Amino acid sequence: MRVWMVVGLVAATALNVQAKDPPAYEKGVLLQMDSSSCGYAEKDGKTIAGEIFGTDGQHKNTKVVMCQEYVLQTERVTYRIRPKDEKHPVLLPVGETAQFRIHKDKLLLRVPEADGKEREYLVLSMTPRSEVCGQQAGGAGRNSLASERQARVSRR
Repeated sequence: MRVWMVVGLVAATALNVQAKDPPAYEKGVLLQMDSSSCGYAEKDGKTIAGEIFGTDGQHKNTKVVMCQEYVLQTERVTYRIRPKDEKHPVLLPVGETAQFRIHKDKLLLRVPEADGKEREYLVLSMTPRSEVCGQQAGGAGRNSLASERQARVSRR
């Protein structure tokens, strides 16, 4: 009986030791923050008494709701992202380095210089960086840059 208990404890300890690896983060820089329209908030002017007696007018207060959009630039891609939690968005420090990872259909972002909490963001667009595309074109981008530099030097 004791042997089985020891075997069980050793097996349980071995399972606990095999912990998950921490998630791998990519790095990027938060370049800018813009405000964009993400819908409308409407408030009716109706009351219960007005509904019963038919005296309420059809006045509605309509207000444009603005959402934060950030530009996150990595080595290869520029992302436009928006906070998933629109009611309680956190203002991120522009110009700081951010760490992120993509999990399923969400971008999970954290800024170590701020509070370091991981928050969910929606990816609105992904654009490959043109500088990287030019360098990967097999030197075509480098040759045009070199000839442009030579033309500048010869003009002087």
